Amino acid sequence: MSKRRKKVIRREPPLRPVVRPEAAPPIPSPTPPAAGPRGFDPDYSYIVKDLRRIGILAAGFITLLVILSFFLR
Repeated sequence: MSKRRKKVIRREPPLRPVVRPEAAPPIPSPTPPAAGPRGFDPDYSYIVKDLRRIGILAAGFITLLVILSFFLR
């Protein structure tokens, strides 16, 4: 017979309230952020190349499997 173990209930200590120092008024930025020609312009050409290569390989493997299925019956 195995010995029974009592479950140990772990209790977390009570949460203490967070004391924050008095907030200072926000300092306005001297210049607004520039929008327009320097906007977000991502380059995803490498992703398109990778997806094209994956698609060609997948099509090639599926074609190979279909051809092999005719010969291995």
